[in-house]
Amino acid sequence: MPSVPLPTAAVSAPADNACRRCEQLPPIPVEAQTLHCWFPTGHVGGKARAVFRDFGVSADKTVGGGLSFLWDEHNGEQIALALEEALSGIEREDTRALLCAPQHLPSPDDLARVEPLARIVTRVRSGWLINLLEERRLTSHFQPIVHAHVPDRIYGHEALLRGVAPDGSFVSPGQLFDTARGAGLLFQLDLAARRSAIAASVQHALQGALFVNFAPTAIYDPQACLRSTVAAIDKAGMSRDQVVFELVETERAHDASHLRRILDYYRGAGFRIALDDVGAGYSSLNLIHLLRPDILKLDMELIRDVDKDPYKARIAANLLNVATSLGIDALAEGIETQGELDWVREHGAKFVQGYLIAKPAAAPRHADALRRSA
Repeated sequence: MPSVPLPTAAVSAPADNACRRCEQLPPIPVEAQTLHCWFPTGHVGGKARAVFRDFGVSADKTVGGGLSFLWDEHNGEQIALALEEALSGIEREDTRALLCAPQHLPSPDDLARVEPLARIVTRVRSGWLINLLEERRLTSHFQPIVHAHVPDRIYGHEALLRGVAPDGSFVSPGQLFDTARGAGLLFQLDLAARRSAIAASVQHALQGALFVNFAPTAIYDPQACLRSTVAAIDKAGMSRDQVVFELVETERAHDASHLRRILDYYRGAGFRIALDDVGAGYSSLNLIHLLRPDILKLDMELIRDVDKDPYKARIAANLLNVATSLGIDALAEGIETQGELDWVREHGAKFVQGYLIAKPAAAPRHADALRRSA
């Protein structure tokens, strides 16, 4: 039975201590609007004109040598889908676009709102996500993290976001974040996910560490973007050293100094830091010495069959040795077999997480529940 969405703060109503970029949701562009486009080449403009012509919409000239089209509220999603099919990804990215009121010519004040056509197209097709965020239909499930040598001793839980569809079914985090990234809603979704994790942990009186994921690409300035998260933790009465912020999607973050500022902010506030998916790519390996996390989470693909694959075993053993020598706690995620569990604890993993221990659930597990499911 799907869990009930938690009473998290609305992301559409900025609080005094909140980052306005992270809090505000854009309106769903379904009413009649004028779409102004500036194409990288003439043939891209020609393909776009053909799409609108199929829907009975003619092109008009706009400022700067661009074209404008009247986007009707009755066929917006169909046009968006047709544009996705007619234009390649790079053509949609390189086309600059702006939605305005009908008959409105862009002014200098509108320039800040110009964005890739790809983002507008995705947003038109992602009204379901904006509705989900506005109605706060989000919940968090919990997967236990246990001590490697005492698997029924719980160290903490990772909070994993789930969306709740109108029919009560779950929307996967992959679908949520992929849509949010394409529609320019990653800031709002990432903030809502952090708040959901905090609210759920309070609701269930979570004991032990709480691992909260955050995407560094969804944060401009840590002082502004993260203070509402810190305030929510303090308001909930949680101890700051109980919270571990888990850095995800590091392969999308190209500014190491920006990452360091974010982590310095969290550390200065009394939280701990985990680096996720270590071993999944070169970037995470390089970030170990740059970011100096408290916990390293070895990627589940690296751990899969590590007891049988000598290549994976060598890489994982080296990473575990690095963590041990630097005084960093190593956490192996994705443990699914007894052989994997035996291997990682023999090679220095302090904590483990995976389906062999327990699957994510709507409420945090207790040690006696782990023993019964073992």
